[in-house]
Amino acid sequence: RVLLYCILFKKTRQKYCNNSKKIENQAFKMTKKILLVVTSAPFLKDMATGLWMEELAAPYYVFKAAGYEITIATPAGGPIPIDANSLRGDFFTESAKKFLSDADAMDMFCHSKKLEDVVLPGDFDSLYMPGGHGCCTDCVNNPVVKKSIETMYNAGKIVTSVCHGPIALAECTKPDGTPFVQGLTVTGFSDAEEAAVQHTDKVPFLIESRFKEQGAKYEKAEQDWAPKVCVDGKLVTGQNPASSEPAAKKVVELLGS
Repeated sequence: RVLLYCILFKKTRQKYCNNSKKIENQAFKMTKKILLVVTSAPFLKDMATGLWMEELAAPYYVFKAAGYEITIATPAGGPIPIDANSLRGDFFTESAKKFLSDADAMDMFCHSKKLEDVVLPGDFDSLYMPGGHGCCTDCVNNPVVKKSIETMYNAGKIVTSVCHGPIALAECTKPDGTPFVQGLTVTGFSDAEEAAVQHTDKVPFLIESRFKEQGAKYEKAEQDWAPKVCVDGKLVTGQNPASSEPAAKKVVELLGS
């Protein structure tokens, strides 16, 4: 009888271990992976700038809440410059404050991976690009950023870009050589918003105007600074900082979580 109990216990334990391993493997496979591509540029011409903090912090916590694995990469790698204006007054949102006091988040933020060292598409499910005027410096005429976006999109992955991040989309092309945004419904920092912050003469080109020139169906919110998100297939774009969180939520929706 003791021998029988031992045999039954061994079989039950083995079955339990196998099931546990199967569940762990399924959970591992189901974990979505997001690549956040952030600017490394601390200046736009003579203007101190960088990342607009809300545009990284808001999606970061949307993706964390969804259980996603997050990687942060930049053109240069290493610590990320922050536009000081995004830390002032009402621009300094709760998610931004939370991020700056989050040890795990700041560890990634201060030790971002160099974008050219990240294998794409790899096992990433989506590329998300926040803005900040820094994007107007290192996401224009940057073959690594261009290739990263094109590679992910052509692999059927979700590509998302918000505020000044979409300036990089204007640099991209489809496999047939036509503009990446041609025929697509998109948004990005509007010409009126650029004029409102008095940087029209500093940016390499105006996103709204360039998208229209390239044959995109550009849309914007009825009021400046109001959130606006466009979804066209696997491409998600947001107009301004207020669009960061809703754009991230669209990504979660598209990934089926």
